[in-house]
Amino acid sequence: MNHYETVFILNPVLSDVQVKETVKKFEDYLVSKGAEMISKEDWGLKKLAYTIQNKKSGFYHLFEFKLEGAEVAPFELEFRRDDSVMRYLTVSLDKHAAAWAEKRRDRVKSSKK
Repeated sequence: MNHYETVFILNPVLSDVQVKETVKKFEDYLVSKGAEMISKEDWGLKKLAYTIQNKKSGFYHLFEFKLEGAEVAPFELEFRRDDSVMRYLTVSLDKHAAAWAEKRRDRVKSSKK
């Protein structure tokens, strides 16, 4: 199993319920394919660096997970099929990036206390 991180941006016109349903749909898809979810973060509504589909902001979400490499392409196909997803990026993490991601998660947890 490889270690991956996916960041995706959802359309800002969605309601809170629609955003949660969409995130849950992608999480359920990963779990159904045998993924081990490591972390899931909601970064909230953020301003975009440039307009996408005439929108200036979007809801950012991050998934960190372990999954077989062959299952990543079908997962990204689900993003392309969903109209509420404006952009997505999946990257494979090497051991150094995975260690950095763990430190970042710990830093976020300690700052919320």
